[in-house]
Amino acid sequence: MTALFALATSLLWGLADFGGGLLTRRTPALTVVVVSQSVAVAVLGAVVAATGAWSEAGPRLWFAVAAGLVGPVAMLAFYKALALGPMGVVSPLGSLGVAVPVTVGLVLGERPGPLQLAGILVAVAGVCLAGGPQFRGGAPVQRRAVLLTLLAAFGFGAVMALIAEASTTLTGLFLALFVQRVTNVAAGGLALYVSVRRGAPALSPAGFPWGSLPALAFVGLADVAANGTYAIAARHGPVTVAAVLASLYPVVTALAARGVLHERLRAVQAAGAGLALMGTVLLAGG
Repeated sequence: MTALFALATSLLWGLADFGGGLLTRRTPALTVVVVSQSVAVAVLGAVVAATGAWSEAGPRLWFAVAAGLVGPVAMLAFYKALALGPMGVVSPLGSLGVAVPVTVGLVLGERPGPLQLAGILVAVAGVCLAGGPQFRGGAPVQRRAVLLTLLAAFGFGAVMALIAEASTTLTGLFLALFVQRVTNVAAGGLALYVSVRRGAPALSPAGFPWGSLPALAFVGLADVAANGTYAIAARHGPVTVAAVLASLYPVVTALAARGVLHERLRAVQAAGAGLALMGTVLLAGG
């Protein structure tokens, strides 16, 4: 059961990343974040009401609020990076967020094992290769895309660490995710308002993307569902196994980009993306 739910997490996260990056190419990233997360709020609100999760309210929810403030920044940076592409490079680099919980452990006195140390070295090498020198015949990677991806990775890792502290039960997790998403929408909505006041468009020239609403809903719901399947996987088996299998989601994004967008990567980029993914697996399994 652990392997099944963890692999489902990878599938959902990978498809959500692909969908978010694709939508951002037509709609401002902030709008994608706010609309997709608003759908998630509505669904999670219904789940919280149906399960009576309000009874789990307590001081731990402040961790969910903090995750909700960090999350929109990470998603915005990541969707912008995916829009710049290529997704086959950006997505594996984004999975490096797993290094954040490792760093938190170091601060608390833990020491990385041999696999974690190897993972750090391999991941750094992957970053250098994936965003390295430009050669002819391949999809270029802008330095801005790499920097945005690393910012997003840090944010995703911080959210993972914060949500882990926000609940101790399954119903508590529902409430924590609901609070996180409400904060996401509030923070993202404020940022969108400020952006519009400064002259940036909130929508594409074609207006509100009604035709993209199902895709926006899918992105928000897939992200929430991935959190749920990961929580179930971690509760029914070794967390290490769940984390390793769940960290394979960049493969899904890369395959979707290859199949739908026909992205072609240079050999050095493919090697860098592969090393970054390998480093993520080593960090998670160390």
